[in-house]
Amino acid sequence: MKNLRLLVTTAVVIASSAVGVNSSAADNPAANCAGASHAAAPAVRAAAQPVTVWLAGDSTMADPSARCPVGWGSRFAALFNSDVTVKNQAVAGRSIQTWLYESNVSSTKGSDGECRLTSEAYSARWRAMLNANTGMKAGDYLFIQFGINDSSSTCPRHVGPARYQQLMTMMAQAALARGAHPVLLTPVAAITCSGSTATRNRGFVTQTSAAGAATGAPVIDLQSLSVSLYNSLRFCPNNGDYGSGPVGAFFCNDHTHFETYGAQRIAALVAGDVRRQNLPLAAHLK
Repeated sequence: MKNLRLLVTTAVVIASSAVGVNSSAADNPAANCAGASHAAAPAVRAAAQPVTVWLAGDSTMADPSARCPVGWGSRFAALFNSDVTVKNQAVAGRSIQTWLYESNVSSTKGSDGECRLTSEAYSARWRAMLNANTGMKAGDYLFIQFGINDSSSTCPRHVGPARYQQLMTMMAQAALARGAHPVLLTPVAAITCSGSTATRNRGFVTQTSAAGAATGAPVIDLQSLSVSLYNSLRFCPNNGDYGSGPVGAFFCNDHTHFETYGAQRIAALVAGDVRRQNLPLAAHLK
C-alpha cells in the first residue's frame, strides 16, 4: 500500500510539471508565433497607410467640365487600389507660372523676357497643397506636368525655359520638404504627322529632366511615351480630320485634347512608367 501511494504521488508531480512547462509562453512555439504576429501587425498596418496623389497641370491633365476635353488625370484614380486618393488640381489654360500665381501674372514682359509678377502671392490651389494640416504629407506624391501653354509667345501664359525649370524645381523641392515624392512629367504630345510617323511637338523636355536631376525626382517622359503610343495605333498619316476614325475616338477635334478613351490610354502610360521605374507607388496599382 505504501508503495502504491508513492507511485500515485510521483505521477501527480510529473503531470503538474508537464502542465507548467506547456503553459509557459517563453517555451511554447505556438505562443511565440502568436507574439511575433502581434509584433508584426503595426508594420503591416503602416504599409497600408492611405496615400494621396496630387496632380498639378493643365487641360491635358484636368478633370473634364464638358464631354471633351477629358484630362488623363481624371482617369488616374481608377488604376489604383482603395489606399490611394487622387486629388486633381490641374486647371485648363494654365502655364506652370499662371497655375502657381494665377492673376498675379501680368500681361507685360520684363527686361528678362518673362511675364512680370504683380505679386509673389501663390494661388489658392498651391497654398492648399502647402497647408501643413490638409495639404501634402509625408508619403504623398506630387505629379507635375505643364509645357502645353507655356510655349505661348505672349503673357500671361508665356514662360521661358530657364524660368520653367526654376519653377518646376521649386515645386519639387516644396514637396520634398513635406516628405512627399515629386514626379515630373514632360508635356504630353499632340498628334502631328510626318508622313506615316507621329512626331514629337512639345518643348521643355530638357528643363523637366534638369529639374528632376536637381531634386532627385523621377521623370516620366510622357511626350516620348505618347508619341510611341500614337505610332503603335497608326494615327499617321492624317489628312487633318481629327474628328472621325481612330484619331477622332482618341482626340477632341483639335488634335491636342483627349476624348475619354484617349485620357484612359494616356493615364495608363503614366501608370505603366510608374511600374517600370519601380516607384513605391506602383505597389498600389491594380
